[in-house]
Amino acid sequence: MELLNGFITIFSSATTMLFVVCGAVLGVIVGAVPGLTASAAIAMLVPITYYIDPLSALAFLYVIGKAGRFGGSISAILFNTPGTTAAAATILDGYPMTQKGQAGKALKTASLASAIGDLTGEILLICGALTIAQFTRQLGPPEYFAIYVCAFLIIGSVISNSVIKGIASTLFGAMLAMVGIDPITSEPRFDFGMIELYNGFSLIPLLIGLFVISEVFTQAAHDRSKDEHHETVKANNPSDNQLSMAEAKRCLPHIGKGAGIGSVVGLLPGVGSAVACFVAYGEGRRKAKNGDKWGTGVVEGIAAPEAANNAVSGPSMIPLLALGVPGSTIAAMLMGVFMIHGIQVGPQIFETSGDIVYGLFAAGLIGIVLYFIIGWFGSAYIGRAIEKVPAIYIYPSILTVAFISAYTARSSLFDVGVACVFGIIGYFMRTLNFSTAATVIAFVLAPGAEQALRQSLLLSDDGFLIFVDRPVALIFFAIPVVAIGLRLYARMRRENSNAELLDTA
Repeated sequence: MELLNGFITIFSSATTMLFVVCGAVLGVIVGAVPGLTASAAIAMLVPITYYIDPLSALAFLYVIGKAGRFGGSISAILFNTPGTTAAAATILDGYPMTQKGQAGKALKTASLASAIGDLTGEILLICGALTIAQFTRQLGPPEYFAIYVCAFLIIGSVISNSVIKGIASTLFGAMLAMVGIDPITSEPRFDFGMIELYNGFSLIPLLIGLFVISEVFTQAAHDRSKDEHHETVKANNPSDNQLSMAEAKRCLPHIGKGAGIGSVVGLLPGVGSAVACFVAYGEGRRKAKNGDKWGTGVVEGIAAPEAANNAVSGPSMIPLLALGVPGSTIAAMLMGVFMIHGIQVGPQIFETSGDIVYGLFAAGLIGIVLYFIIGWFGSAYIGRAIEKVPAIYIYPSILTVAFISAYTARSSLFDVGVACVFGIIGYFMRTLNFSTAATVIAFVLAPGAEQALRQSLLLSDDGFLIFVDRPVALIFFAIPVVAIGLRLYARMRRENSNAELLDTA
């Protein structure tokens, strides 16, 4: 019934419906531009949310995130360049199909798999968020601090290729969050005598610097003269542009399995779509009857990763709505929008702002249908249009919009300077393989973690021993220890296996 009311809310507001449609269109286009991620687009558009109602703002950005994940498959299939990291595995079979003149078939496969995977994840979000929220109402500050620690360590250990660099990125974000007023004593700290830092760093210039400006710097440093020229091969016959019923049936088992993998991965804070797509591709290829043909241009090789990377979208919102802990970069940005409009995320949100939450769920489902239609009928046209626009025009325009967005949030040139500084920091983080996503998520999480820790210590005279007396807290403390241990063990086994192969050779 609440979900039905959410649909009624969306359809009864022309403004909200317009933002949902715009989010779907803009998300597909942004995702299809190589190097411009949905996260970067959302970072630039967050200032708009100051001037529109909460549901329209959240629906707009949420749908951009969903459509952007699918949009990445367009450039992956047509140009052998993933628009987003989530589409990296789609290249393996997508571009070979384009070289065979089957680009239309590949794009339709990606549209179908993305929509089904995303729908699966959205259903899990709708069913799971409220259930988990009912359980978490019983938790106190010690349990919440343990959840924050669990999120920090999992994000740091899995979001980067290096555990050390991932954790360092997370700690950097937490340190940035410490700038500003102490939540207990109300004394300014780490402000270096600058009145502009009295309230700490603003989220918007931080986002724009780390995601947008750093990407522009990366693209500017890229030597395009060495890039291959990719030319789309024309279809030999009409069937090359169509997905047959038989091919769709062959894809369905892989779509189902990919959606399941993506949904599980989405529940883990910070893991993300890039991991889900490769796990689904590897598992699909291992179990497929034609596994030896994967990588040469088969529709199943597109269906599995596309279903997985889009299925991440819904479940990654569950930690945010049920616990107040963002599970992804986009969820962290949406948390910022909730805060802008004075909405406290966490277990109570279903009681205090249930109409907005279920309206957001409805917007997500509508967005899936919209980007499926856009992808099925228009993705080839979008790809060709993007190919005709030189990068020399795209990225200076993005940089200009980024500066305007950084200034608009608080009408502050200081924020523009902060965005530039973090753009440089973000560029070097990318170059050195540190994680900007881990930094942003930690920046958003740190204030809540600090508050939970200090409240916990005030509740007990035993200091940190209060956590030992809480079984739920101990479980959450143990989860990241096991996760990091398993990752280190897997890496040691892989290194030993490689060493044995070298000795044998």
